[in-house]
Amino acid sequence: MPLTVLHRAFVIAACGFALAARTSEAQTPRSVAPPPHVTTQSSSAEGSAPATADRTRPTQAPLPDDYKLQINDKLRIEVYKDAQLSQSVQIRPDGKITLPLVGDIAARGLTPIDLRERITTALKDYMNNPVVTVIVVEGTSPTAYVVGEVNHPGPVVLQANMTVLQALAVAGGLKDFADAKNIRILRKGIAGQQSIPFNYKDAIKGTHASSVTLQAGDTVVVPD
Repeated sequence: MPLTVLHRAFVIAACGFALAARTSEAQTPRSVAPPPHVTTQSSSAEGSAPATADRTRPTQAPLPDDYKLQINDKLRIEVYKDAQLSQSVQIRPDGKITLPLVGDIAARGLTPIDLRERITTALKDYMNNPVVTVIVVEGTSPTAYVVGEVNHPGPVVLQANMTVLQALAVAGGLKDFADAKNIRILRKGIAGQQSIPFNYKDAIKGTHASSVTLQAGDTVVVPD
């Protein structure tokens, strides 16, 4: 009996010690790792920033390879390894741009490749083997103007290869007292202003006059 009582006392003491240890462990603060979703949210926010920037960045439709430079077009002229000659320019109302060393250069009506070649040739007097790049930063919609005896005079945004006949249709057609045989197309060029005759009656019959295409800046004058 004494042995049994002693054994019970030992078991009770052991249980008390274990209970105390568990209580102490429960009261001891533990370091808690951050929940996995915190890191995931941070990565998602960082990854979404470029996508948001792409959606807010203004874009422009790509220009055709044969795009002709127009007044008010904004250009970037890059001259390889020469930061002073590299310039951001805008085509002035006289159709020209100004660059260091070479001065004024006619740009209106040229393609970017044509302008690049013209600048390269001009720079050869000042440097060896210049490498020039012409970038159209912001192009303008090519526009012609129809004035005089038409139903809706004003600017006409030119589509690809738009003819005079098509532009007159966009302008609402001729008025009753329009002089259809003596329409003129006024066109500014490097050599000055041209006056190109256009006979509306011949054009609607399908003669060669119907194939006359407009250029940006042209003015179609319909007299009475």
